[in-house]
Amino acid sequence: MRERRAHRQRLHAEEFEDFAAGAAGRLLHTATLFTAEPAEPPGANPRALRLLTAALAHTYARWDRLRGEDPYDRTRHELVTRFARDAWRHRRPRGGLLERLTPRERLVLVLRLYEGVAEEQTAALLGLPAERVRSICTRAVVTAYAPPERPGRPGGRLPRGTR
Repeated sequence: MRERRAHRQRLHAEEFEDFAAGAAGRLLHTATLFTAEPAEPPGANPRALRLLTAALAHTYARWDRLRGEDPYDRTRHELVTRFARDAWRHRRPRGGLLERLTPRERLVLVLRLYEGVAEEQTAALLGLPAERVRSICTRAVVTAYAPPERPGRPGGRLPRGTR
C-alpha cells in the first residue's frame, strides 16, 4: 500500500513538473503584465515571481482534484485572484509596459488581449458585467496607446509649431 502511494505521488510530481515547465514562461509573462514590472533584466519582476510561485503552489496542492479541468486555466484563475486581492500593492509605477494603467485595467487588458479570454468569461472571473469589462478594456487600450504626459505640459501635448 505504501509503495502504491509513493508511486502515485511521484507521478503526481512528474505531471506537475511537466505542466509547470511548459506553462511557467507564459504565466510569468502574464503575472509581469499584471504587476506592471519590467520584464528585463531577469529578476526585475519580484512581485510577478511571487504571484506565480503562489499560484503554482495552489495548483500543485489541488493537482489530484482537477479532474479534467485545465491546469493552465486553474493557475491563471489563481493568478487573477491573488493579484486582485493585493492590487493595492501594485498601484505605484514600476517601469513596466502597462505602468500607466490601474490594476483593474491591467487585469482586463491582459486577460482579454494577451490571454485571449472571452469577454463573458473575463466578466465572470472578475465579478463584473460584460459591458463594464468592455468599457474598461476600451479605456485601457486608449490609455496604453496615448503618448505619455510630459512634465509641465497637461495632456502631454507639444506647444504649437513644434509638431
